Amino acid sequence: MSLASDAAFWDRTSRRYARGAIEDPAGYERTLERTRALLEPDARVLELGCGTGTTALRIAGHVRAYVATDISSGMIEIANERLAAAPVPALVFRTATAEALMPQAARFDVVLGFNYLHLVRDLPGTLRCIHALLAAQGLFISKTPCVRDMNPLIRLALLPAMRAIGKAPHAGVFGAEDLRRQMHAAGFDVLAMESHATKGKDERPYIVARKR
Repeated sequence: MSLASDAAFWDRTSRRYARGAIEDPAGYERTLERTRALLEPDARVLELGCGTGTTALRIAGHVRAYVATDISSGMIEIANERLAAAPVPALVFRTATAEALMPQAARFDVVLGFNYLHLVRDLPGTLRCIHALLAAQGLFISKTPCVRDMNPLIRLALLPAMRAIGKAPHAGVFGAEDLRRQMHAAGFDVLAMESHATKGKDERPYIVARKR
């Protein structure tokens, strides 16, 4: 498995993904509201792992500039279709990874990564890239499935079996406290760690961290 195979997986599933329903709509709206409250009108925002652009299209109109990226060209194709149907002047979609954006170091005031960090293959390296992409005192805002905190059957049986038959992508296994430590090691101070779930048990902490 490689980055290329990850991209191919998401390309294959992009249309089905776009048709999927949000599992916890009220929790998602809480995340959007909290995120908007953290963004200044003149902010330069980067979103990593934007998928088909749902969140970007809801947030980008509140800031000066918004670049939304994903490893999958299939996802970005759908995002651009949605943007064409409902234009947002500040918003641009690109097929890219955090590592590919490194020449733009210190360009962004805020980096967003929703349902993203568990999918990267080098979490410490990706966090360092995000740190470099942020301007001084910039914010990194994420909402990340912490697989280690979930039912052990998910990480020990279900995920490996689904990956073996091509029904699931690479997924990193870490807990919320593991992630907090990794962020600190990469140069971030965690300002808030919240749960936005409104139903069931949700091991996807919403984290606000500041570059130090």
